[in-house]
Amino acid sequence: MFKSILNKIQLRFKNREWAANVLAESLKDVLKNEKIDSKDIVVFGIPRGGVITGDVIAQKLNASFNILIPRKIAAPHNEELAIGAVMEDCTIYLNEELIRILNISSEYIDQAKSEQIEEIKRRRSLYQNKTVDDNFSPKDNIIGKCKTVVLADDGVATGATLIAAARWVKGKKDLPINLIIATPIAPKEILTRLKKEANYVEVIISPPTSSFKSVGQYYQSFDQVTDEQVMEIMRRRGLLL
Repeated sequence: MFKSILNKIQLRFKNREWAANVLAESLKDVLKNEKIDSKDIVVFGIPRGGVITGDVIAQKLNASFNILIPRKIAAPHNEELAIGAVMEDCTIYLNEELIRILNISSEYIDQAKSEQIEEIKRRRSLYQNKTVDDNFSPKDNIIGKCKTVVLADDGVATGATLIAAARWVKGKKDLPINLIIATPIAPKEILTRLKKEANYVEVIISPPTSSFKSVGQYYQSFDQVTDEQVMEIMRRRGLLL
């Protein structure tokens, strides 16, 4: 009922922390219904904004926390339009229909993918004290025996980065079978896509795609999250020395 009401009005969350608290309370009901124990959960925040969301959710659920770093592959001459996303190990999601409509070449995609993988490595070095030579795997020391993964972001426009992260999780046979995607905002069309990628998707507001312009329109405060803010959270959690 609560979410139905929210979807009928133009709700604006106060900030990321406020939205994450609402989302965490909603997730508690899901976990209770599915009989999932908090000790069996790891919450992954998606940098940058999703790290704040994931950190709050993990605190509220008393669950483990860490990050995954997918990166958006943007359309040529339009940084805001995602045509896909990639993980560091080259796990990739591509919106083939959009690529066809925009007539984007495979050469462009390969170049953009390489650039984003380098950016992932830069962020990993900052956020996790890992270097390119560390032979890093995102599952190192962050999965353990957890049975459920929660992928958390501060909002979804195209869903590309969450889909890439979800496919990375599902591609690891030794990882948990339960996958939950949690985000305060996702347009209805994108929500439908996300539901194909996870066991469960928890969203507070799902506006009609036609009225959705940006994630920021649903926040009163939606300042860009900096590397320093992410690093502060990682230090507080003992994940960055």
